[in-house]
Amino acid sequence: MKKYILPTIGSFAAIGLFALSTHQSTAVAVERPAYEETFEQLELFADVLARVRSDYVVDVDNGEMIEDAINGMLQSLDPHSSYVNPEAFRDLQVDTSGEYGGLGMEVTMEDGFVKVISPIDDTPAKRGGIKAGDYITEIEGKSIMGVSLTEAVDQMRGKPGEPITITVVTEGEEPREVSLTREKIKRQIVKFEVKDGFGYVRIAQFNEKAEEGLRAAVTSLRKEMGGNIPGLVLDLRGNPGGLLDQSIKVSSVFLDGGEVVSTRGRVASDTERYNGERGEMVKGVPLVVLIDGASASASEIVAGAIQDRGRGLIVGMTSFGKGSVQSIIPLRGGRDGALRLTTQRYYTPSGRSIQGTGIDPDIAVSAVPDDGKTRMSRREADLPNAIENEDDETADEVEELVVDYPPEGFEIQDDYQLQKAIEILKSGSYAQKMAELTR
Repeated sequence: MKKYILPTIGSFAAIGLFALSTHQSTAVAVERPAYEETFEQLELFADVLARVRSDYVVDVDNGEMIEDAINGMLQSLDPHSSYVNPEAFRDLQVDTSGEYGGLGMEVTMEDGFVKVISPIDDTPAKRGGIKAGDYITEIEGKSIMGVSLTEAVDQMRGKPGEPITITVVTEGEEPREVSLTREKIKRQIVKFEVKDGFGYVRIAQFNEKAEEGLRAAVTSLRKEMGGNIPGLVLDLRGNPGGLLDQSIKVSSVFLDGGEVVSTRGRVASDTERYNGERGEMVKGVPLVVLIDGASASASEIVAGAIQDRGRGLIVGMTSFGKGSVQSIIPLRGGRDGALRLTTQRYYTPSGRSIQGTGIDPDIAVSAVPDDGKTRMSRREADLPNAIENEDDETADEVEELVVDYPPEGFEIQDDYQLQKAIEILKSGSYAQKMAELTR
């Protein structure tokens, strides 16, 4: 059973066919075993299904209805639990380790449309100007309202070289048609370069190659910089998450053992603690981690561990706030697909849950100038049926961040957040800020 902590990459639209009924009797109440009520409710479901099959105005597909009913039940729990049909289960295994033909973006379903979690670097989606938070409302001129996420993703995938036109809606703007050409998406999970005398590493997602790519990047940077890295920027902006074990392995590159994250299930005894490996790879190297509102799950584990352990500075904007772990449970060995079920919450080394609240940066820096308008950014807490943070006091405390905005006229592509991260390393304010935080 593999544990994922990615945001709603595999969530599916659900039609709420499955309705549990409660039976109340006017006679003397006799408590019945729970399983008897369950069987009655299942009979109700079977009766409704039979009625639809016999009396609905057009023929229906039994398999599709049952799949939608299962998803209706699961998504009433939280936005990340879902049924994964056999074909989607095979795609999920490819998504975490392989290649596919498509547009290159992580997506979920929200309000009946496909919502972009994050475009993947160097893909048609990224080059086409699609951004995190955009909605895809039409594919080839046809509305996808009410279409399941699986169907929508299948329509967008295809043979490399095939063209496709999608309608994209950015909040506050008119819908626009975007023409793209499908490519073989070979995810370059880790990128690195020397920027202004400092090392820069970007991790786009936490798939099976994240730690391997990070270690290779650090080794290459060390060679390129003559054996000494004076400072390092780890860019986790727009990173939607991935595999739990990879977040621990990535954290181990910066931490010399010790706790990275803990997970807790329904009961207190169901607690697991995950420690990093000994042998920090970049010991003593000043570290700045960049996050934003699209940094989620595994990204938040890494940022939270580095912040709690006093290993580096977190710069940017408050992260997405996904503090839950999904277990992928194959059904009949995967022949019947799999169940993606939220089984645990995760906690940073200091014991804080960031479910619905996110990781606040040590230094808040915006990517865009302050135009005086309220920017609506969707976070975990805004999703339908989102699990609440069990520490109500923490969840209700909203501390106003003092944000450093780019000056008027600043071009977004010049990356103000990255410039500030390098400035912190270069100016010497890094050591001063770290000293303030560790008092």
